[in-house]
Amino acid sequence: MAELFIGRGKSTRRTYGFDEIALVPGSVTADLELCDVSCSIGGFNLSVPILASAMDGVVDVRIAGLMGKLGGLGVLNLQGLQTRYDNPAAAYDEVTGCDNSSFVQVMQKLYAAPVKEELIARRVWEIKKQGVVAVVSVTPNLAAAYGPAAVSAGCDILVIQSTVTGIEHKSVNAGSQLNLAQFCQTIGVPVIVGNCVTYDTAYRLLETGVAGILVGVGPGAACTSRAVLGIGVPMATTIADCAAAGRDYRKKTGRQVAVIADGGMVVGGDLCKAIACGADAVMIGSPLARASEAPGRGYHWGMATPSPVLPRGTRIKVGTTGSLEEILFGPARIDDGSQNLVGAIKTSMSTLGACSLEEMQEVEVIIAPSILTEGKVFQHAQHIGMGR
Repeated sequence: MAELFIGRGKSTRRTYGFDEIALVPGSVTADLELCDVSCSIGGFNLSVPILASAMDGVVDVRIAGLMGKLGGLGVLNLQGLQTRYDNPAAAYDEVTGCDNSSFVQVMQKLYAAPVKEELIARRVWEIKKQGVVAVVSVTPNLAAAYGPAAVSAGCDILVIQSTVTGIEHKSVNAGSQLNLAQFCQTIGVPVIVGNCVTYDTAYRLLETGVAGILVGVGPGAACTSRAVLGIGVPMATTIADCAAAGRDYRKKTGRQVAVIADGGMVVGGDLCKAIACGADAVMIGSPLARASEAPGRGYHWGMATPSPVLPRGTRIKVGTTGSLEEILFGPARIDDGSQNLVGAIKTSMSTLGACSLEEMQEVEVIIAPSILTEGKVFQHAQHIGMGR
């Protein structure tokens, strides 16, 4: 491959997002009933390869229970409104009721309230009481503080998540670094960690003993990290790179670790492309924030929006389009691909002749920059279907 440059002395490479690729059907198709979308994460078998993001507008205790009963996972943010307020309803009223000029200040005020360890235990217990797998999320700097409390309360999987998670952290405080390998060995539950975007970092994270890695920086609908910080890699490329690390690690060790695409997926086709690029599962936020049961009441906001110093997220209005079950399993009542996401994955697999997610990861992917516009003049002109 010829080396590319953006200018003298600065080499680069071409990368691709979901809108620039397409999946290619071959000579084999399959009955829809043969298409199995189940996956395994941390020793737990899921009938649906979808995780609901640990964002306050997406997951509360109720959604975590519903997601578990529908076959996926709902990840609760242990540093959000759910663990800062005994009854967070009033806080949600403020977030969803303020105008666009003041919402950052409103959130900064609300999220300044301290996290209560007793609420961590209570929320985990409330999820477990529903008979589902309890998954919660913390940031690396507070994993050692809040992780044990969550595990003691019955948490099944712990997610350690930040905008970017690396192996090495340079700090003026020598004691501030989380030893991820040691943490995974001692915490007592499977650990998912992220986010990362490169082969080398993904491989080194896998070597620490994690059960899964989150892949993607900045593509989320409510995330502004790419504008604020200028960092990120388009999702198709980053999934393929990190999935390659997963395959190579499995060949070397025999251990399967879940590669979970996180962010940038809005419609069914995005989920299908993520899996075809190598993802074992996907984590989504904005599509599920549109559920009638979602705590955000038709709004969705980034995890870093309340940052007191440099917000890297925003609040967007996504509206309410149907129940969580309709968004996941249909029947679809709108024509833009944002409902019946599981049906979309299965139908794509059927069309491509893939009977498992592993077979879906082997389908041909092509560069197709006109895939969303070719022949769609009327849809775009009328703002319907693919033109919304």
